[in-house]
Amino acid sequence: MLVKLSTRPAVRRCAGAGALTLALLGSGLPAATAADQPQPDLSRFYRQKPSWAACKGPDMPKDLQCAKATVPLDYEHPNAGTLDLALARYRATGKSRGSVLLNFGGPGGAGVPELAGGGKEFMELTNGYDVVTFDPRGVGRSSPVSCGQGTEEASAAMGQNADIGHPEALLQKLRQAADQCARHSGPVLRHIGTVNTARDMDVIRQALGDKKLNYLGFSYGTRLGAVYAAQFPHNLGRMALDGVDTLTEPLSEQGLAGAEGQQTALDDFLDWCTTDIACPFGQDRRMAGDQVLQLVRSLDENPVPTDFGGTFSGQDLVGAIGQALYSKKLWPSLERALVSLVEDGDTRRLLSLTSGGGFAVPVRQGGRGKVQGGARRDGGLVDTQDVPSDNLPAALMAINCADDPDRPDEAQITRDLKDLRAAYDHASPVFGRFRLTQLLMCYGRPKGTTFIRDRVKNLQSAKMLLVGTRGDPATPYRWTEETAGRLGSSAVVLDNKGDGHTGYSSSTCVHRKVNDFLLYGTLPPSGSSCPADGNTWSSTTNTTNG
Repeated sequence: MLVKLSTRPAVRRCAGAGALTLALLGSGLPAATAADQPQPDLSRFYRQKPSWAACKGPDMPKDLQCAKATVPLDYEHPNAGTLDLALARYRATGKSRGSVLLNFGGPGGAGVPELAGGGKEFMELTNGYDVVTFDPRGVGRSSPVSCGQGTEEASAAMGQNADIGHPEALLQKLRQAADQCARHSGPVLRHIGTVNTARDMDVIRQALGDKKLNYLGFSYGTRLGAVYAAQFPHNLGRMALDGVDTLTEPLSEQGLAGAEGQQTALDDFLDWCTTDIACPFGQDRRMAGDQVLQLVRSLDENPVPTDFGGTFSGQDLVGAIGQALYSKKLWPSLERALVSLVEDGDTRRLLSLTSGGGFAVPVRQGGRGKVQGGARRDGGLVDTQDVPSDNLPAALMAINCADDPDRPDEAQITRDLKDLRAAYDHASPVFGRFRLTQLLMCYGRPKGTTFIRDRVKNLQSAKMLLVGTRGDPATPYRWTEETAGRLGSSAVVLDNKGDGHTGYSSSTCVHRKVNDFLLYGTLPPSGSSCPADGNTWSSTTNTTNG
């Protein structure tokens, strides 16, 4: 998944201006717009109190509580409709100092099922906090977006035999895909993105009764944290960001970095797999990489049926492999899943490795108050079984597109597509096409915000902890250094010498240092490192510039 980041108080120029800014922030208005002329009244959203009850569902832990928070569909026109956001929490076991809010990444990752399934990782934090998460707007039960079969059709148009010298047919498919996304998703699609989700987090903060937002964000959650810090610096408490996302690179560069990182992780997996007699690609390491690519191409040409009534293509395989490569702990499961596919044509284990990453089955239809993709017309929470199966990839693309102001026109794509395809294939023959398709899916959508590139920098705030992992296949370590430099002196960097995406769950050292900061406010010296084994902490200063 992706990255995170954030910070706190702004400098007031004079007593009068400072009082005005604080008053506006108390009404839920971002600091970035505090000087603008009349502001919408958001007070009713800031007065709500969640009604907590045991979470419903057979897989929900008995001590996990669920609730909802209501936010405006459009913050500029708060009377134009509302959205309900799904919340979940574990209560503090002792005296609580408030809440710590978690975002697990994506973009497009639903928080409630993540906390339900992986809550043990965060139990130490309940020594001082209620541990809370949420399904962001457009995600999970919170008005989930969907593209129907649009993504699959666009991906097919980008196949090996695509005429990229004359991409008119491809561009037509991309326009159709954008139309399908809008049709299946409903009104939330026009108001999705990190800027609005950060504003939602401030409503959640107040609803939880917290004066300051304490936050732990992973991957994309670091981007979300940084945007919140820029919008609400006076409302920020302790923030830890693990697997730090870029705030400046365009989607085209992010896609290349992701393809390169995933290819490196795949190579490492194959180094390991080919030492095992059970490896489906044999024990010849030089041949194994070619066999993976042949399997992807074969499935793209002849997808296999699934138990859901849909089909499983080579690009679906690429998405599943990519998710499983985030952690070495998943390598044995990935090996077994690939054996099932190669020997029996069975896709079930691969599908279990990913929450919809790249795989779409027919979307549930109907239901009172529902739009075609599963979201309710009234903005209420949907039932778990009504969340579209393509919600994660649909939300990922929608949020990334909404956050990126670059939108090449038809002439630019026609001119540059051949070079783009070559660059992505060079970065990774396996993941290149998958990543390029994600980039091109922004075609036909409105331009995204310039806020993240232009306004999230030089923050005057409390210290925040940024964790970067040297062998991270999704968020390269250089992004941690670049983002820390952009945020300024408030950023404290912890250098995790290990591998895998993020460090909190894989490194004992990182886990302890993040918890010490969130619970007690104890920060390591900036540039300190955690060793690859994660068993001890080192105060060795990182000498890399950034």
